[in-house]
Amino acid sequence: MAQEYRPYTTNRQTKSRRLKLMMLVMIAAIVGIVIFIRSRMQPAPPATAVQDGHLPRVALTDVLPAPRQTPSPAPAAVPTPAPANRVPEPSAAAPATTAVPVMAPAATPQAVRPAEQPAPALTETATDTAVSAAAVDDAMNKTSVEAQQLIERALSLRDAGKIIAARDLLNEALAMKLSPQVRLGVKIQMAKLSEVWLFGKDVLEGDKLTAKYQVQPGDLLAKIGRRHNVPYEILQKINGLARPESLQAGRRIKVIHGPFNAVVNRTDYTLDLYLQNMYVKTYKVGLGRPEHTTPTGRWQVAPGGKMIKPTWTDPDTGKTYLGSDPDYPLGSRWIALDGIEGAAKGRTGFAIHGTKDPETIGTQSSRGCIRLFNGDVVELYDLLEPGQSYVNVVD
Repeated sequence: MAQEYRPYTTNRQTKSRRLKLMMLVMIAAIVGIVIFIRSRMQPAPPATAVQDGHLPRVALTDVLPAPRQTPSPAPAAVPTPAPANRVPEPSAAAPATTAVPVMAPAATPQAVRPAEQPAPALTETATDTAVSAAAVDDAMNKTSVEAQQLIERALSLRDAGKIIAARDLLNEALAMKLSPQVRLGVKIQMAKLSEVWLFGKDVLEGDKLTAKYQVQPGDLLAKIGRRHNVPYEILQKINGLARPESLQAGRRIKVIHGPFNAVVNRTDYTLDLYLQNMYVKTYKVGLGRPEHTTPTGRWQVAPGGKMIKPTWTDPDTGKTYLGSDPDYPLGSRWIALDGIEGAAKGRTGFAIHGTKDPETIGTQSSRGCIRLFNGDVVELYDLLEPGQSYVNVVD
């Protein structure tokens, strides 16, 4: 039988096959790498995404500011030598200012903001008070287990859209054992919520601090405000009224059950705002110099004591300033205080006011008064009611 002839494989054919095989392997490897990279680049689902029909569990660390990322140092610029016939110009760079968070305990001067703009909410400066990952464990150890559980429940309610229930639990947590970082985080969350339940136009279900009111014939906005222990200005703002006189009978408006009160902390240079006993937000303040320290104790917003740029005489120099003077030192508002308890009892002449020197906020710089940024004091002016609102100054 004739045998089939099978030629031997040459070295060139063997090399060609091996090369093809290697190319296939390399192509497969490249495709695999591309798929892997694309899968890693896919964005993670949002924290509030529904998984298996349930909201994800909220951790207590969610109230802590995110760890701050340390920026990589920029490469040093190589100076370009000036031409021999040219005199080098002096540097015109302005000194950098460092923004200080509203709730930061340090008394560092805060970055200057436009004169009549309100301070950014507490929430907008959270990353400036960021804690390191190592500090998270320490924060947890200094926070009671009961408080941790309460805060986690509150955050879960918040993510489920139950704003009032979440607010009430967070406010309850503020009275419990919390580390400074966790306390700051809780206040940040509550300040965010206040933009919805308090300063928003809607009255949320279950809220006992706000309500709807139907305007009656003969009603004035100022009269409605006094009835609810709040200035008419805040009612005008949250109801979108261009002027108080534009209020019409039969209209349903949102009202706030006041009064607003405040706690000034001399150590932290902060003013915490409350609606009755509900925490709302925090402002940074400047306080009295050591020789004119701001007295501790309980103060009342003086009846008739709220004024816009009143004429003022400096006790140190005797110079009298009109509100229209370019160097008027008291800013845009004046809220007079009467001392009624503690070291403040019987003291007068003190006030909450603005300033022409915003860099003094967060320092001991006044003659005993409480200074705020001009935008902040305008906001506070619209919240504190004379004869009804109280300010407690504590260490």
